[in-house]
Amino acid sequence: MIEIRKSLCGFFGVIVLALPALSLAGHQTPESLPGATVVTAEQAKAMAEKGTLVIDTRVANEYVEEHIKGAVSVPYKEKSEKSVNYDPAVDKFDLSLLPADKNTPMIMYCNAGECWKSYKSTMAAIKAGYKNVYWLRGGIPEWKAKGFPVE
Repeated sequence: MIEIRKSLCGFFGVIVLALPALSLAGHQTPESLPGATVVTAEQAKAMAEKGTLVIDTRVANEYVEEHIKGAVSVPYKEKSEKSVNYDPAVDKFDLSLLPADKNTPMIMYCNAGECWKSYKSTMAAIKAGYKNVYWLRGGIPEWKAKGFPVE
């Protein structure tokens, strides 16, 4: 009987410790985004070097702290849930800060992983009629891991 209790305590202990990790896993951004092209840091760098607009969707103080060299700040103010089923009506994203020409290629990024700002801003741009929207899903962490310049 004591052995069964120890086994159950161990089992439930593992469950309790695993729950936070499982809940975080549910907040990861999807690997693809309908209407956009997912790009790697290498692809984004090559595109930026050819003049593609790079947009940092993080909050202003994160942008000031560091951002991809040459990126412009267009913060996505997020209040909705971190899910593909989010409600964009509760968020704020100023589409007027994007180029007037909806064929302008642009790359959106944020902090990757659990940061949904670039996912949501990319969706907003696509819904607004932008045609050449790229999503750097790995965000600034992937960019920095490659040793690419930040400012």
